[in-house]
Amino acid sequence: MLLIGAEGEQLGVKPLPEALTIARDEGLDLVEVAANANPPVCRIMNYGRYKYEQEQRRKESRRKATNVVVKEMKFRPKIDEHDYTTKMKHVERFLAEGSKVKLTIMFRGREVFHPELGLRILERIAEQVSEHAMVESAPRQDGRNMTMVLHPTKKPKARAKARAAGDGAESANGEESAGA
Repeated sequence: MLLIGAEGEQLGVKPLPEALTIARDEGLDLVEVAANANPPVCRIMNYGRYKYEQEQRRKESRRKATNVVVKEMKFRPKIDEHDYTTKMKHVERFLAEGSKVKLTIMFRGREVFHPELGLRILERIAEQVSEHAMVESAPRQDGRNMTMVLHPTKKPKARAKARAAGDGAESANGEESAGA
């Protein structure tokens, strides 16, 4: 087998017992890197540290990946104006946070025969949030539900975090001046 040292230097072709003794003398592990190569390639390394570094790289790549969160808001065809405005505030907040929003109109009983009511509500919502979001999937009927998905056009605002940090700084300053 072809042996590679701990520093990456090639030690040449060695038999397995000799490679194991070299690895043990250095207090490291003998790891087979390429089993299908001719001759097989083995490397002397600290395997525990190697696994740890791999896990750290995996965690870092997961951290950099964007998580797409889909929030859902359910409406009824005969929704009251106040309920509509309350739900729209939630939808706008979700979009400001950078989440996609799935809007669902739930039909009950004979309401299912009047899909134009649900379509009217979804079009009204799309028009109302047109500056914050775009329609990702157009309204479509799925049995007793009609759904539409919106995705935000702007990047999420860190306003909530900044506001919380600002409030903390103000109260700390206020306490200091009161104590002085």
